[in-house]
Amino acid sequence: MSKKLFSIIFYSGVILVCILFLPSLIMPKNITIFGGKLLGHWSRFCLKFFLSTDIIVKGKENISNDENFFIACTHQSAFETFYLQAIFRGPKFILKKELIKIPIFGRYLKKIGSIPVDRNKISKDKINFLDEIKISSQDNRPIVIFPQGTRTEPHERPNFKKGVARIYKKLNIKCLPVIINSGEVWPKYGDLNKNQKITISILEPIGPGLEAKEFLNFLQNAMYDVLNKTSNLSSA
Repeated sequence: MSKKLFSIIFYSGVILVCILFLPSLIMPKNITIFGGKLLGHWSRFCLKFFLSTDIIVKGKENISNDENFFIACTHQSAFETFYLQAIFRGPKFILKKELIKIPIFGRYLKKIGSIPVDRNKISKDKINFLDEIKISSQDNRPIVIFPQGTRTEPHERPNFKKGVARIYKKLNIKCLPVIINSGEVWPKYGDLNKNQKITISILEPIGPGLEAKEFLNFLQNAMYDVLNKTSNLSSA
């Protein structure tokens, strides 16, 4: 299946769910969150049905439902922005502010509590941004940050942005590393790949208390080590 046809089918489903859940924008937040969970399952269905993709989730036992944590996730595809909503309880995303401006869809992102940011302006002086994240983290719904800063190619291993370490220090809660090799099936550029496997690895959480640089190095090394091991490219 061509990437264009897949995108038409997939995003038609996204639009349909958005239309069906329009009333949720003036209803309790949990209803909007349920709509996001449906989109997560829709993404899984599309990959399995149209691309014959096996999706394997490892480490679900590392998810805690009785304490706050935030998620640091690799980012190779649109897949994780949808499917994480099917795994975790109402996750909120730190995302580029342009997404909030998308008609209707941006309203849903705001409704579930997503936090827009100008990726080029995260700095130590961005106190209001960090305070907003601190406040948002107190409702027992995990915040998701993509420490690579943007979608990457499957073979790329860029250094993590320092923003994830600042958030770790500010929140003073556990960080749950999540590694997904989705770009090997649904890449940022290029053709889709059928009959592949997406592995979602949920590692043991990293507790608070590390120095920022120590945390950043540990997180990056741990996540890339797992990504290298689960990569279909390395085993080809």
